[in-house]
Amino acid sequence: MSDKNIVILGVFVADTAYRASRQPDMGETIIGNEFSLGPGGKGSNQAVAAALAGGNVHFISRLGKDDFANMAIRLWEQSGIKPHVTQHSDSYTGAAYIFIENSSGNNAIIVSPGAAADINDNDILANKELIQRSRVFMTQLEQSLAAANTALSYAKEGGSITILNPAPAQPLGENILNLCDFVTPNEIEAEQITGIPVKSVSDAEVAADKLLEKGASAAVITLGEQGALFKDSKQIIHQPSFQVGPIVETTGAGDAFNGGLAVALAEEMPIDKALRFACATASISVTRPGTAPSMPDRNEIDTLIT
Repeated sequence: MSDKNIVILGVFVADTAYRASRQPDMGETIIGNEFSLGPGGKGSNQAVAAALAGGNVHFISRLGKDDFANMAIRLWEQSGIKPHVTQHSDSYTGAAYIFIENSSGNNAIIVSPGAAADINDNDILANKELIQRSRVFMTQLEQSLAAANTALSYAKEGGSITILNPAPAQPLGENILNLCDFVTPNEIEAEQITGIPVKSVSDAEVAADKLLEKGASAAVITLGEQGALFKDSKQIIHQPSFQVGPIVETTGAGDAFNGGLAVALAEEMPIDKALRFACATASISVTRPGTAPSMPDRNEIDTLIT
């Protein structure tokens, strides 16, 4: 176990998840098979994944003052996460609509970040020292690109390992990618950022090249059942996923992967072992329902990879 700090900037949302055979068409109502309410948000999910995997995790965000905020605070307490979070009564805690297709476990999502949409440079400045002292700093794009950019620049100044999970995808310029030791899109996000459709491992190599050209030090493209592809200026590694059991839900897989990767890098694992650790974390998570509730603990990950 490492006591090296992992600092994550991101969003908490309450996940409202609906299972059905298909999505309704506009104007149509269909009967679903199942509903659940639970904790979500990419940043928060990644913080839970990293904490359960053995990381010393700090989480920076904003909440409303409502029942969903109480859910967030309980979750972080139970997971051993140290929150650096402000609460705002003039907004609301974020929420997400998640449709899960019965037959495949695949999902479609709408996120309303609420108070976290207003995370700005002042929030980052208030945590500047924490960010600069981190061993690993990670963020996503559910809060503003400007806030992510400021936080990454502080982390880089402090000598942290920086990870950007560019989700939801949006155009990224060199200024932000130059701050990224690792950029970690999935296939869809990689295509949206690079314009290169990613259907195979070899497509992922081409997209990874493009991300390196745009300024990232290394690209890690997650490929669902095909695992993940890592590329930097020196090497390419394809890490397959692990066969753990039937796939129940893929919603939290990318967050599990990123949380696992952050822990492995904080513990200074070599990149091949770090990818294996991250893929194992994700491979276990998809065998369970939910996002944060699906994250495995360190013992489960170690058992799978040894």
